[in-house]
Amino acid sequence: MQKYRYTIIFVLILSATSALILAGMYTGLKDIHEKNALLFKKRVILEAVSPLLDKPVSSLSDEEVEQIFQKNINQEVLDMNGQVVDASKVAAAGYKKGDALSLDMAKEFKKPEDKRLLPLFIYKKGDKEYYITGVIGRGLWDLIWAYVTLDSDKNTIAGIAFEHIGETPGLGAEIKDNPSFGKQFIGKKIHDEQGKYHSITVRKGGAKDPVFEVDAISGATLTSDGVTEMLQRSMKYYDPFFNKSK
Repeated sequence: MQKYRYTIIFVLILSATSALILAGMYTGLKDIHEKNALLFKKRVILEAVSPLLDKPVSSLSDEEVEQIFQKNINQEVLDMNGQVVDASKVAAAGYKKGDALSLDMAKEFKKPEDKRLLPLFIYKKGDKEYYITGVIGRGLWDLIWAYVTLDSDKNTIAGIAFEHIGETPGLGAEIKDNPSFGKQFIGKKIHDEQGKYHSITVRKGGAKDPVFEVDAISGATLTSDGVTEMLQRSMKYYDPFFNKSK
């Protein structure tokens, strides 16, 4: 019996020591993890303006990514009425830094639609400004999202970058993995010449409208439908802001 007691004590001490070590590592590495996650997010956002950059995002160093964000990008957080939200109110909503980079689109997606906060990144190149919007929806298996860049006319798509959690490799995951899919969106419009809202349709069987449609991904109908729903619903969220600033 005494032999078992020593074994149990040893296991308990080992478990407690391991727990303390893991807790210490988590605490010690938390800042590094958060910094890396933020840097990854910045790279995804820059992918949405990659046609405007001097070189591919993949070839940018971490320092270059930070420099672009510091020198060329302004951030705003919007409410669903198109009003810019003060940083203190954004912080009060659970985002300590109070900026657009802090926003968790998945968290906002769970809120009632009229309570959501929207990220907006304004990329400056020369005398022109481009507007990077954030949209989110559901694919086949889980959430999908994208950053959509609008030209200075606030209507023409100048770039787009998709992300997803669990779409099928070789099928739905092609929204991110296949560059030719995203390139289709460049030059497409959100509104027609009369100002009527259309957004973009990802059409199975091939795009028929050269202004408002792109080709769907073969064999990934539900993911393609999810992209359509996401864009048609979410891009309209930004209309109140853009209409005020025209």
